[in-house]
Amino acid sequence: MAESVNGRWIEATTLGDLLDRRAEEYHDRVALSFPAESATYGVLAERANLLARGLIGAGVGRGDPVGIMLSNRVDSLAALFAVAKIGAIPVPVNARFKGYELNQVVAHSGLRVLVTEPAFTDLLAETLTDGPRLVLPDDPEFLDLAGRTPADEVRRRQALVRVRDTAVVMYTSGTTASPKGAMLSHEAFCRFAAATVHERFELTPEDRIWTALPLFHIGGIAFAIASIYGGCSYVHTGFYDPVVALDQLESQRCTVALPGFETIWLPVVNQPDFASRDLSALRLVMAVGVPERLRDMASRLPSATQVSCFGMTEACSFLAVNHRDDSLEERVTTGGHPLPGMECRVVDPQTGVDLSPGSEGELLFRGSNCFDGYYKDPELSQRVFDADGWFHTGDIATMDADGRVTFVSRLKDMLKVGGENVSAAEVEGYLLRHDAVLMAQVVGAPDGHYVEVPAAFVQLKPDASVEEQELIDFCLGAIATYRVPRYVRFVTEWPMSGTKIKKYVLRERIAEELRERGITRAPKLVSSR
Repeated sequence: MAESVNGRWIEATTLGDLLDRRAEEYHDRVALSFPAESATYGVLAERANLLARGLIGAGVGRGDPVGIMLSNRVDSLAALFAVAKIGAIPVPVNARFKGYELNQVVAHSGLRVLVTEPAFTDLLAETLTDGPRLVLPDDPEFLDLAGRTPADEVRRRQALVRVRDTAVVMYTSGTTASPKGAMLSHEAFCRFAAATVHERFELTPEDRIWTALPLFHIGGIAFAIASIYGGCSYVHTGFYDPVVALDQLESQRCTVALPGFETIWLPVVNQPDFASRDLSALRLVMAVGVPERLRDMASRLPSATQVSCFGMTEACSFLAVNHRDDSLEERVTTGGHPLPGMECRVVDPQTGVDLSPGSEGELLFRGSNCFDGYYKDPELSQRVFDADGWFHTGDIATMDADGRVTFVSRLKDMLKVGGENVSAAEVEGYLLRHDAVLMAQVVGAPDGHYVEVPAAFVQLKPDASVEEQELIDFCLGAIATYRVPRYVRFVTEWPMSGTKIKKYVLRERIAEELRERGITRAPKLVSSR
């Protein structure tokens, strides 16, 4: 006999069917709201079907990877649903990427088609060495393809999609210079959405969910799908502006705010007129950050409950999130309990033995929201999953006696810059392209705004000469700004442990230097070219 979990039956569907079902139930309700445009559930479903027909006309087949590089707008989600409807695989592309990163993702994923907009076409044309076909949703040629494709063909293909098929490939920074595409199933998104809607946030169709997370980010996408799952209205800032954000929160009577990161929420609560705004509709805020700032931000809006989480792309966004009735201390110092359907362990990274509550060790997880491996990388996928299906995250965490998990640091060589994952290896790999650079090591430097920023230690080739600003200029415009080193320090020898460079020594070195100089925030990136 089947059983329900926490009093609710497990329910999963495909993303295409989810959207169509909500369009039938809430046809005229606003699904998406941006500063310059909005769409009801009915309009969103119609737009997704139109784009699906155009993609079929453009030759996209089942299992084909289709890139989506759009600004935050209705079509960002309409295109994702369109690709998923026809059994192809949406690949959201970071709109902040430059040529080097774009070529990495395009080459690794094997994109056949890239859905984009005029703002990006020049960059793509100039930088892609072996580019996919560029598709603009409102281009007459594309609309003609859509018009010549029967609507029945979308329905036929949609019926063939399985809940365990890959719904989205999300590229996330890893510990190597190669991109990693996490494969997330339709089921994973739906199970994440159900847990978020029913078990943590208790969302109803009357809720209006605000966020500024970009729609190429797992948070922005997963929360949008959760909002649609709950029949809610999803309110987005478009291009992030804290002034616009505060206006939206007030004028649209938003009930839930999902800034995700303190770097997004702090500029909002720091607006001079924040205290005078009517935010009485806001009942819940979700943000992660250091406990001191979380306490401060929670005090600015005492009428709302502020929760934190432990999240990552491989967990389809939330792995764990606080219960709303957790104490304030628990909500600012822990990442909360794992979502229903998810299991966590903290183990000794050397022996794999489970550690006692409160001990620091490597976090492992498995469950319904877990990704299925890395796209086109079976060897890496095999390495990160053990024989019992546990994903070895490479993150150091603790788990308290009640089961709440809390992030501590990265076992893997990663930085978290204002909420964005930055692989040190990726930045190092780009620096090595400079003619003067023999070796580069990138570490996190403490920062009062972004929590940490990249700092590069560089050894030059014999007789080579280059200045700090020259290397910063070399990176600017070529890789995403948040990956560009804010500090460059030159070395002639490295702190070694056997054959490995002691990166923790480099981290301590830059932290001590900044502390002695009284620098708490990195200088703004400005090119001298």
